[in-house]
Amino acid sequence: MTEAKTTFLRDYTPPDFLIKTVDLCFLLDETSTKVSSHLTISRNSDAEEQSSPLILNGEQLELISIKLNDRLLSENEYKFSATELTIDKVPREFSLNLETQIKPSANTSLSGLYVSRSIFCTQCEAEGFRRITYFLDRPDVLASYTTTIVADKTRYPVLLSNGNKISTKELANNQHSVTWKDPFKKPSYLFALVAGNLEFIQDKFVTKSARKVTLQIFFEKGQKEKCYHAMDSLKKAMAWDEQAYGREYDLDIFMIAVIDDFNMGAMENKGLNIFNSQTVLADPESATDSDYSYVTKVVGHEYFHNWTGDRITCRDWFQLSLKEGLTVFREQEFSETIGSAAIERINTVKLLRSLQFSEDAGPLAHPVQPDSYIEINNFYTMTIYEKGAEVIRMMKVLVGPELFRKGMDIYFERHDGQAVTIEDFIQSIEEGSGYDLQQFRLWYKQSGTPELYIEYHYKPEAKTFDLIVKQSCPPTPNQLTKKPFYLPLAMALLDAEGQAFALQLTGESQVVDKQRVLTIKETEQHFQFVNIDSKPVPSLLRNFSAPVKLYVAYSDKDLAFLMQNDSDYFNRWDAVQQLANRIVMRRLEQPSASDESANLLIESYQGLLTNITKENNALFAELLNLPSEAYFSEQMKVVDVDGIHNTRLWLREKIAHDLRVQLLKLYKTYQDFKPYTFNETAQAQRRVKNTCLNYLMLLKDTAINNLAISQYQKADNITDSVSALSELVNNNVSESAQFLNDFYEKYKTNTLIVCKWLAIQAYAPLGDTLQHVKDLLKHPAFDWKNPNKIRSLIGAFCTGNQAQFHQISGGGYVFLSEQIQHLDKLNPQIAARLLRPLTRWQRFDKTRRELMREQLECIVKTTGVSPDVYEIASKSLVG
Repeated sequence: MTEAKTTFLRDYTPPDFLIKTVDLCFLLDETSTKVSSHLTISRNSDAEEQSSPLILNGEQLELISIKLNDRLLSENEYKFSATELTIDKVPREFSLNLETQIKPSANTSLSGLYVSRSIFCTQCEAEGFRRITYFLDRPDVLASYTTTIVADKTRYPVLLSNGNKISTKELANNQHSVTWKDPFKKPSYLFALVAGNLEFIQDKFVTKSARKVTLQIFFEKGQKEKCYHAMDSLKKAMAWDEQAYGREYDLDIFMIAVIDDFNMGAMENKGLNIFNSQTVLADPESATDSDYSYVTKVVGHEYFHNWTGDRITCRDWFQLSLKEGLTVFREQEFSETIGSAAIERINTVKLLRSLQFSEDAGPLAHPVQPDSYIEINNFYTMTIYEKGAEVIRMMKVLVGPELFRKGMDIYFERHDGQAVTIEDFIQSIEEGSGYDLQQFRLWYKQSGTPELYIEYHYKPEAKTFDLIVKQSCPPTPNQLTKKPFYLPLAMALLDAEGQAFALQLTGESQVVDKQRVLTIKETEQHFQFVNIDSKPVPSLLRNFSAPVKLYVAYSDKDLAFLMQNDSDYFNRWDAVQQLANRIVMRRLEQPSASDESANLLIESYQGLLTNITKENNALFAELLNLPSEAYFSEQMKVVDVDGIHNTRLWLREKIAHDLRVQLLKLYKTYQDFKPYTFNETAQAQRRVKNTCLNYLMLLKDTAINNLAISQYQKADNITDSVSALSELVNNNVSESAQFLNDFYEKYKTNTLIVCKWLAIQAYAPLGDTLQHVKDLLKHPAFDWKNPNKIRSLIGAFCTGNQAQFHQISGGGYVFLSEQIQHLDKLNPQIAARLLRPLTRWQRFDKTRRELMREQLECIVKTTGVSPDVYEIASKSLVG
C-alpha cells in the first residue's frame, strides 16, 4: 500500500474553484464506457489562494482529451497521476471539456459506475464520482447537472438519472438516448445513473400545495409484487414529512431503482434513490416481519434525505452526521409514529447498546464529528448514524418539541441549497429555542459513552426523596479526560401500585408534572423532591432519554417491580435486561450461586403471562427475550466467551422448563393465525408465537420438535418458516439437514431468501459451524461479488455467532483474516467492514488476544492492502 494520507478537520479550506454547471454524456458499454463532461468553472472568491492551479480528482480513468474554452490542450499543458489531474494555468472563469473512458464490468469495488447483473448502476458517496470523470469531488462544490445517457435500446430500454426527464431520442444502430436535468444544485456524491432492462410500478402523490408527483420503482423482471410495500411506505413517508416538518417534495418525479449488488443499504441520490434489493423488496414469500419493517424504515430514511442531505448537504465529510444522524432520527420518529413507539425505541436501543457502545469502548472510538480519517468510507459508523441520532433526540427532549420544530424551520429556511456544518445546525436550534447549547456541543467533540451513577434516599419523616447523579466518561483514543456532558435525564417516582407521584423539587412553588426531565450538566448534582408520601421506586432514564450507561443501586425486587409496573414501556424492558445481567454475572463469578434471582425473574414472567392481551403481547415478546451474548460481553472487563454462552443458555433453559405449560399454551393460542397479513397485531402474534417456540425447543422434547417441523411445513409466510427452520438447525434436530435442503431447493432462485438460508447456517451455535461456513463459500448459492451474500454468511458468522467465532483454537480468526485478504482485492469497503470483530482483541483472554492480534498484524503486512482495511487494522493494533 502507498503511504496512507490522513485528512484532518482542522485543515479544511474552501475549494479554490467552483463548478456552476455540469453536462454529462455517457455512451454505455459494459467493458468500455465513454464519458464526456462539460463543466463551467470559476475561481472561488472565498478561497485563500487566487492563483492556484486547477486540481481535479480522478481514479481508474483513461483520459482521452481535454479542452479548455473549446481549445484542445496539448500534453505539456496538464499533468495527471493515479489520483489527480492538474492544469497549471486557467483563467478566472472558463469551460472545461473532458473525455474519459472507464470499465464498468471490471469495477468489483461497486464504487463509481459498475455493472450489476447486466444493469448499469452508480454509487458515488463518498468519493465514487472521481471514478466516472475528473472532478472537484468534494461535498461543498454544488452544481446543476444535465445528464444524457446513450445505450442499446434492446439491452437497456430504461435510462435513468437525477431530476426531471427533458428529452428522449431514437438514434441509429438501435441506440437511444434520454436526457435528465436536475434543477437543484447538488454535490457530485449525489449523482446517480441506472440503465437496464427493467420493469417498474407507478403511483402518484399529491403534495400539500396540490402538486402531483409521479412515483416509480424500477426492478428486474419478476419482482413486481415485491415492490408494493415499498411504494406504500414511500407515500407514508412523504405525508409524514409534510405533517411533521412541513417539508414538501420538490421534483415532478421520485424514482427508486432496485439493485442486487450494492455496498450500502440504499443511497439518497436526488430524485433517483438506489436501493439494495434487501431493503426494498418484500412479500410474504420473501420477507419476514422484520424485513417489512426494515423496508419501511429505509424507504423513509432515504426519502427524508431529500431535505436533510440533498437540499441541505454537508460542507465536508467531518460533518457526515449532520445528514446521517439527523436523518436517522427523523426515520426513527417516522417509525414510532406509524408503528409501536415503545417497540421501536426498544429495538433502537438494542442496536445502540450492542454495536455503538462497543464501538465507543474500542480502539476505533471517535467523536460524532471526527477529527481525522484516512479513508472516509470507514466512518459510516454506528457512532455517526445511531449516536448522531441520539444526540439530535436529546436536543428535542431538552428544548421541547415545539421549540425544536421552530429551530428546524430556521435550519431549513436559512440553509436551503447550501453545504453546511454541524455548528450551523446547532445554531439554528439555539436560535429557535432560546437555549444555550454551548456545553451540549461536547456530544459532537468527545468520544466514548458517558456513565451515570445514581444514588437515592427516602426520608419518610420529611417526605423527601433525594437523587444524587454523578457522571463520568472513560478514556478513549486521543481523549484521556472528558468534560461533563449536558444531557436530559427523564424520570418519575412510582408508588407501591406503580402510580407516579406528582413531582416538586425543593424551592419550587408548585408541582410540575409526574415525569420530569432533569438537566444534567455537572460532574455531580443533587435533586430533592418534596411531599412524597411513601417510599418510591425511581424510574430513571425513561424512554432512554440519553445514550449513557446507567448504574443504579436497585434491588432485584425493585427491578422486578419496574418490569411489571412501570408505565414507561422502555424501562419495563430495561429492567429485564438489568435483572438478567445480574443473574448471569453472579453465576459467572460463582457457579454455585443461588437461583433466587432467576426464580424472581420467572415469577415476574408468570405474573405477566396471566395478564397478556393483544394490546401488550408485542411488549411481552420483547420482555421475554434475554440480552444477547454481545450485550453480556460489554459488561465484562475480560470477555468470558464460553462462560457467557453457557450461562445465558442455562438461564434460557430454566425459563423454558419452569414456564413450559404457559409457553406451550401461548404458542398454541397463536399457532394457526392465518392468512398472512402485515400489521401491528398480526406481527405481534407471530412474534409471541416464535419467541415461545424459541424457548420450548431448548427442552429437547420430540413433541416440541414436531411442533417446529409442523410449523415449517404448514407456514404460509417466510417469517414462520424461517423461525421454525432456525430452531431445527440451532437445536441440531436430526431432520434439520433435510429441511435445509428442502428450503434451498424451494427458494434457490430468490436471492433474498438464499441470503436468509446462508445466515441461518452461519448463526447456528454448533461446534461444526465454522467448517460448514467454509463449505458454503464453495456452494453455488454464494457469490463473492454480492455484498448481501458476503454479509449473510461471513458477516453473520463472525459478528452474530460469538461462541463459535471465538473458539479457543483461533480458527475463526484465521478464517476471517483469510476472507478479508481475499475480498480486499475485490471490494475494499466490504472487506473493511468485515474486519470489526477483530478490532476488540484487547477485551479477551490472553490466548484469544494473541491469536486475534496475530491476524491483525498479518492483514496490515499484506502486500497491496487497501487504505480502507489498513486504517481499521492499524488503528486497532495501536488502540
